[in-house]
Amino acid sequence: MEWIEVKVYTTREGIDSVSGVLLETGVAGVQIEDDDELKEYLEESSMYWDYVDEELLNKEKEETKVKVYVSDNPYGHEILLRIKEAIASLKARKEEIGLELGRLDIETTENLNDEDWLNKWKEYYKPFEIGEKLLIKPIWEDIEDSKGRVVFNINPGHVFGTGLHQTTQLCITSLEKYVKEDSLVLDLGCGSGILSIISILLGAKNAFAVDIDENAVKVAYENAKLNGVEKDKYYVTAGDVVKDEALKDEIGYKKYDVVVANIIADVICYISKVVPSQLTDDGVFIASGIIKDRMQDVYEALDENGLEAVETHIKDEWVCIVSKIKK
Repeated sequence: MEWIEVKVYTTREGIDSVSGVLLETGVAGVQIEDDDELKEYLEESSMYWDYVDEELLNKEKEETKVKVYVSDNPYGHEILLRIKEAIASLKARKEEIGLELGRLDIETTENLNDEDWLNKWKEYYKPFEIGEKLLIKPIWEDIEDSKGRVVFNINPGHVFGTGLHQTTQLCITSLEKYVKEDSLVLDLGCGSGILSIISILLGAKNAFAVDIDENAVKVAYENAKLNGVEKDKYYVTAGDVVKDEALKDEIGYKKYDVVVANIIADVICYISKVVPSQLTDDGVFIASGIIKDRMQDVYEALDENGLEAVETHIKDEWVCIVSKIKK
């Protein structure tokens, strides 16, 4: 498959705002390149390193940028159009926002193949811990000691979501809390399948994953295979969980201990009308991908559809809301 790399030039102060509008367009992951942050990290953690490449510390500073990748096909071109519109709107609101967002120019590089993309990820993507139980590891890295953590293997060159974004991390820490042995998990808007697969690695009996994009089915199954998750425990399909009655029947009713959705606020509001019919009486709905400005909208949609927010977790500008069926 071929891809289009999209760079949005901004500032360190503008990273959250740019990331937010990009994720609202439908991309599921962003890559941030901030030389100031990298230099600070290397200097502050130098006591832990045997060797730090001086070229990294002394290289000429590059402009901060947020990067995403979209597939070079009609679906990806539609997302690219949304990105251009969203960034143009953000640029028009710079004074209103009151932050130094930089020039907000967009640069695209077309015809990147899977190998090119994978090599770009290798420059930046290293193993990292999330929560108390999980270690996310790219497939090209070897780990001698996982410190007892559950290891999730990932190939960033072939997935939509990588675990790096705050919204994914918020979901994972909630999954750690609520996924129990023999839990049944439903992942709505699964993308790469990262959340549903991690649920199984954390002990869930099985997981059902669904996404509106048919491409997600193949990607999620590939990701499951990387982690030794077989199809007898994991099922992925595509469709509209609100309008498709056959799909709703296939998903089932009142059977899931955990329903998780890491999408955007508008879609969470949209799907919240069917979630109560999917949850067990004591089940939880973990919803993230919500920017702070849309938090109240999500609260209201949950309430209107018979769900009560029981926990709210915030990381930077992002929100995760855990809700249950009203008693």
